[in-house]
Amino acid sequence: MSAKAHHATVEDVHPLAAGMPHVTLQHGPRGNNMYQVGGKSFVFFRPPAGRGRSRDRQPYPDVITFWAPPEVDEQALLQDPSLPFFTTSHSDGRPPVRGLCASHIDELTGQQLTQTVQDAWPAQASNRMRTAWLADHGLPLT
Repeated sequence: MSAKAHHATVEDVHPLAAGMPHVTLQHGPRGNNMYQVGGKSFVFFRPPAGRGRSRDRQPYPDVITFWAPPEVDEQALLQDPSLPFFTTSHSDGRPPVRGLCASHIDELTGQQLTQTVQDAWPAQASNRMRTAWLADHGLPLT
């Protein structure tokens, strides 16, 4: 199956995040994975007891957080009912992030997950790394 055809899995996140340039895998105090570039997380697996709660205070037990570039219309993406992303009040006033319950990751295609990780990495990479990566991939410099 191609990345476009299959439903995404949690296992897909790891090679996608690790495959981005200059990435290190760190582990949080509860053993949760944190993929970082330049010491900044761009994909973060929240521990079950984390602050992942919906706006109506319901706990999310299996949250994966993806950073988002500021130029992306994050509100439009979050309001798309076909996508399982969310944000919480904890994120208000902070750099844009997308929450995703691991139990709903199969609502994304492999291509959508790839795009999400590829959007997250430049949001946290240094200007030099981001510029080089975008140029190498023929993407517009933002």
